[in-house]
Amino acid sequence: MVKFEKEDRIDWRKFRMGKKQHLSPEEFELVCQLHAKYYNHKYHKPCTCNPKRIVQWIKDLNIIWNNGIKKD
Repeated sequence: MVKFEKEDRIDWRKFRMGKKQHLSPEEFELVCQLHAKYYNHKYHKPCTCNPKRIVQWIKDLNIIWNNGIKKD
């Protein structure tokens, strides 16, 4: 089971406490970095013209936050 490392857990907790409708540049960067790290893909920033991918990445990271992810 994959879980956030301590520093990432602190950062993600702070992110989840935010109540804004839009991501700040720092929050966008955090999502991109954490998703690449925990879902094992090359770091990149998806286009902000269509937020579907970043919304999915946030959902993916919340899975780790809530349960951890199983590695088979």
